[in-house]
Amino acid sequence: MSVFTPVTTEALADWLRRYAIGHLVQLQGISAGVQNSNFFVTTTLGRYVLTLFETIPRAELPFYLHLMAHLARHGLPVPAPIADRDNEYLGTLSGKPAVLVARLTGQSDMAPTPARCARVGAMLAGLHLAGLSYGRRQDNPRGAAWRRSTAAQVRPFLPADDQALLDAELALQASVAGQALPEGVIHADLFRDNVLWDGEHIGGVIDFYFAGVDALLFDVAVTVNDWCSLPDGELDETRTRALLDAYHAERPFTPAERTAWPAMLRAAALRFWLSRAADFHLPRPGELVLVKDPNEYRNILRLRARAVPPLLESRP
Repeated sequence: MSVFTPVTTEALADWLRRYAIGHLVQLQGISAGVQNSNFFVTTTLGRYVLTLFETIPRAELPFYLHLMAHLARHGLPVPAPIADRDNEYLGTLSGKPAVLVARLTGQSDMAPTPARCARVGAMLAGLHLAGLSYGRRQDNPRGAAWRRSTAAQVRPFLPADDQALLDAELALQASVAGQALPEGVIHADLFRDNVLWDGEHIGGVIDFYFAGVDALLFDVAVTVNDWCSLPDGELDETRTRALLDAYHAERPFTPAERTAWPAMLRAAALRFWLSRAADFHLPRPGELVLVKDPNEYRNILRLRARAVPPLLESRP
């Protein structure tokens, strides 16, 4: 989350007249993240998050908004979108597509315990299972095609050894493409800062604007790479086992997924190395913008290319 497009209190107060949520009390920009312009909005009747979409085409946005509404109906702790008086989720503010969603309670945990990793694994499996009945389809916007095109854009900015790493990984991913893995709706960005904790329970899962249909295992790999990595990028065995076992208890992994696991961890690392490299080398102007270090995920990719633990240990 960032602020690329400023919003005045006057413009927002006028825009809120189309909603039945009271009058504007406070507007505050959110500086974390890199994709959209986000604000905390407090009215006389509640607390919300306002998002202005900077790069996502308007035609793609109903997929995300109706997905959040779908998951909320299934009892998952996601930010339900707020409909205006015409029963529409999507509006226009400051010349950008805009949406209000319910603001969830809790705080993120950047040093999660194995117990919390287990809760995240179970929740992710529940999200995947609930998503199977979602009727809309939209491919993962950061899928294989995006990774290839973005690699071509950022490659000239990289040193020779990083270029060699990138070329080798793209070749590896091309060689394993097309594997028959279970697919469905994935969050695709389930980092620690996108989960809010209310005590030991998950109070909220936020930022669904990278969601799409892809291999469910890719979502698991994205989550493990963030939640279970040590400061040096190596995987913490206890946290990794806790997350994977809890997921498997809700949605058992298939034999094909076990085989694909090492390459999928690498694909997930590649995706975030590329997106962070693009943000770093090809930045967009913004009022409050957080650019994350691309080298973190370059290092994770190197580590995952050496060795990873199996998806599941042998059971007696």
